[in-house]
Amino acid sequence: MPWAPPTRAWDTYARQRPERKPTNARGETTWFNWTQYPDHGPGAELLDLPPGGRVLDLGCGKGGNAAHLARLGMEAVGIDVSAAQLRAAEERWGGMPGLDLVRADALSYLHGTAPFDAVCSVYGAVWFTDPAVLLPAVRERLRPGGMLVFSQRPPVEGCYGCQASYIPRSADEDPLVVKRWDYEPTVWEQLLDSYGYTDVRTQVLAAPPGPRTVGTLIVQARA
Repeated sequence: MPWAPPTRAWDTYARQRPERKPTNARGETTWFNWTQYPDHGPGAELLDLPPGGRVLDLGCGKGGNAAHLARLGMEAVGIDVSAAQLRAAEERWGGMPGLDLVRADALSYLHGTAPFDAVCSVYGAVWFTDPAVLLPAVRERLRPGGMLVFSQRPPVEGCYGCQASYIPRSADEDPLVVKRWDYEPTVWEQLLDSYGYTDVRTQVLAAPPGPRTVGTLIVQARA
């Protein structure tokens, strides 16, 4: 099955994703969520941002995390290759002070932008871009001491490196296939260290109580 063009794949994915709730369990209208579960896990504090810091969300989707960072007073840039994702983001968050939503490929954007205090990716571009290319590009755009933090599903045992990720379509259509990169936490630590990052930390956050059992891999590293 051939690899799908990223724009087509992520536009299809956007139509399947539910909208973020109007408020979370604490009644907040914006919040940061690293996991695939609502009201679960740590928040924006993992980014260790200075007041008014500049932060990039790689693969921002419908913009909820980037909007929260802007609400905190940060200069937040959210990028995504999907026009459908960004339309949804603009409809809900457009006009928020401090928030800039840009349609762009992660690597192309990183090669032409000003430095950031932090870069984040929540089930986003870090999962779906070759780390041998992306990790050095991110480090080049982080200010000294800046943080890269990303989250994704932990790898399936024995299935490491470049894998196929399937985006379903209608019953009479084959799924769309994109590449993703799955590694064990120790391998992410080694990769980040090899590209000059320091203070690398990894954790697999368990799923909340309930029928779901798949946790979330969260990786932090400093430039």
